[in-house]
Amino acid sequence: MRRIALLLLPLALTGCAVGPKYKRPTVDTPGTYRGETPIQPTAAASPQSLGNEKWWEVFRDPVLQQLIRTALQQNYDVQVAAARVLQAQAQLGITRADQFPKVGGGAELFSERNPKISSAFPSYQANAGEIALSVIWNLDFWGKYRRQSEAARANLLATQWGQRAIFSSVVSSVASAYFQLRELDLALEISKSTLASRQNSLRLTNVLEQNGSASLLDVRQSEELVYTATETIASLERQIAQQENFLGTLLGQNPGAIARGKALTEQPMLAVVPAGLPSELLERRPDIQAAEQNLIAANANIGVAKAAYFPNISLTGTAGFESYALTRLFTSSAGLWNATGQLTQPIFEAGGLRSGLRLARAQEEQMLLSYKQTIISSFQQVSDALIAYQKNREFREQQEQLTSAAKDAEHLSNVLYQHGGASYLQVLTAETNSFTAQLNLAEAQLNERLALVQLYNALGGGWQQ
Repeated sequence: MRRIALLLLPLALTGCAVGPKYKRPTVDTPGTYRGETPIQPTAAASPQSLGNEKWWEVFRDPVLQQLIRTALQQNYDVQVAAARVLQAQAQLGITRADQFPKVGGGAELFSERNPKISSAFPSYQANAGEIALSVIWNLDFWGKYRRQSEAARANLLATQWGQRAIFSSVVSSVASAYFQLRELDLALEISKSTLASRQNSLRLTNVLEQNGSASLLDVRQSEELVYTATETIASLERQIAQQENFLGTLLGQNPGAIARGKALTEQPMLAVVPAGLPSELLERRPDIQAAEQNLIAANANIGVAKAAYFPNISLTGTAGFESYALTRLFTSSAGLWNATGQLTQPIFEAGGLRSGLRLARAQEEQMLLSYKQTIISSFQQVSDALIAYQKNREFREQQEQLTSAAKDAEHLSNVLYQHGGASYLQVLTAETNSFTAQLNLAEAQLNERLALVQLYNALGGGWQQ
């Protein structure tokens, strides 16, 4: 039996594996990203893409870095992804074990005594013992179990790339939420400063009204400005508390205060954003890599379905010792063995095998389409992010000029009003425009930074540790 096993082992391990071999599909990859501007380096001149940078090199606020580290350790999506990886590793081990023989062992001791029934049937006592090893081996001659292991290995890799996609998502989510929180802080600071200015203006208007230099309508309009700033502060404080709660959830913590670092306007920004080569995106983006591993697994499952058409070859054997006298249990005369070879060929399955193969091929076609769709979507996301980053920067630059002009108009209208050269309606309009322009500038500064986060994520950055 040992000799037969040694002879069949190379045959089982080197037998053919039916089914198609995986070959990466050809995809239409653009030479450059749409949305790259002349101020940015071309892909050929800048092979080092922003997506290759570590997240702590992109987000350089120490407080933000600590928040991201905490999220990567405590975020529940990250922990769930880690559990899925462990499950996939265990499943691979279970599937791979089917390629090898199953060996079991057992021992049995038997003792029996019967009383005397008659002179023809005297009393007797019997003792027996048995120790044996059994082997069951389903030969993988057609590669069924190897294909199953190939699919399980691809599923493991897909799960690992899925975990990296979660890392990227968490990094981007924490950075975006933090920038939004700092924008709310900036808007609150602007609102409080505006409120203090408007309260001073209201006191001056009251004095002018008491001296006959202003009307009661001017006082009421000045009060409107004060109340508008007050209600804006209350709304911003609500949004800040809710944003802190949201960040706490991302960190895997209960709602509470969030530490602050650099102000929004102090957050580093890149003068140019190297996008890199579009072909590199296929190797860097976790979702593309996961989609390809799913395609590999589906391709391997076609081989599993094809192998079902061929005979199943199995070997079973038992070897050990058995004796009615325990003292002679391990003698050569007590040895026992048996071996069986079995071949089973499917003959009639009512179309089940054919349907199984069709199912495997249809699933492979679905994974192929999903893979190509993921690639096209990734190119769109990068292009959208490049356009958004550039246009948000242009918008912010124009908004800075608008805000500067609105502040000057506010100052001039107040000076003219105090000297009787303008109506309070002009002051009201100028102050409202200035306040709105400052808030819009803060939002523009936020959008520019959010576009950078979006671009970094679209380029496949954030999972590198």
